[in-house]
Amino acid sequence: MRHTLPLAPQFYVTAPQPCPYLEGRMERKLFTSLQGDSAEKLNDSLSHQGFRRSQNVLYRPSCTDCAACLSARIDVSTFKLTKSQKRILKRNAHLTRRATSPWATEEQYELFRRYLETRHADGGMADMDVFEFAAMIEETPIRTRVIEYTDRKTEELVGSCLTDVLSDGLSMVYSFYTPDRPQDSLGTHVILDHIQIAQDAGLPYVYLGYWVPGSDKMGYKARFSGLEVYSGGTWQPVANPDDYEAPAHPLSNDPISEQVANIALPDLSPKRSSERG
Repeated sequence: MRHTLPLAPQFYVTAPQPCPYLEGRMERKLFTSLQGDSAEKLNDSLSHQGFRRSQNVLYRPSCTDCAACLSARIDVSTFKLTKSQKRILKRNAHLTRRATSPWATEEQYELFRRYLETRHADGGMADMDVFEFAAMIEETPIRTRVIEYTDRKTEELVGSCLTDVLSDGLSMVYSFYTPDRPQDSLGTHVILDHIQIAQDAGLPYVYLGYWVPGSDKMGYKARFSGLEVYSGGTWQPVANPDDYEAPAHPLSNDPISEQVANIALPDLSPKRSSERG
């Protein structure tokens, strides 16, 4: 008997665990698998609704009493460089960008380990071995690139970003960089360079992942003009980041059944041969 995957994606919820961003709060995620011929279409649609990709999974925060995490993106048409960001670009003018297929290397893993040990030693990825790292980079059912940044003077890999190419922009899945150059603000540089890539390609947005008001780890995302957040079912421009807070209340989120019912799904039915042309 031949078994086929259901056309409509199935959604699940993770068990609560300590929040990595806000002390004393619990984190929970709503997620679905990303597979099959319609993976790219589903990824595009759910990314527009605040979901993020991790390997073959799409997820969105769905905490029981907190709604602090906001999916964030930059509208590149309204983005304007600050004086500080101009200095960062000038300071890193000696870096060379290279876009490759999603293939993990020993050099990337070594850089990744140094980054984690300095910046996120107590994070969820701290124990990730080389095989798990390779899975993070290589297990993708959609159009993905690894963007590498190399120092032209030393030929050293100083930064890397796993980047998905969406229909309307670039999604920065995960970036890491050398911790030895804090004065170069390499994390900011990587975002600024992705904005430039999107502008050159005619793509309107750069998706940054989640911005968490009140979290020092995520505060840097509010420093970019053109920032938008997904809230209340729509993307909203952020005029003043200080207007946002990290609410904690039992009524912060709708019940899971309502959240799933309100997700707009694309048409995932296979095209008939006559429609394929």
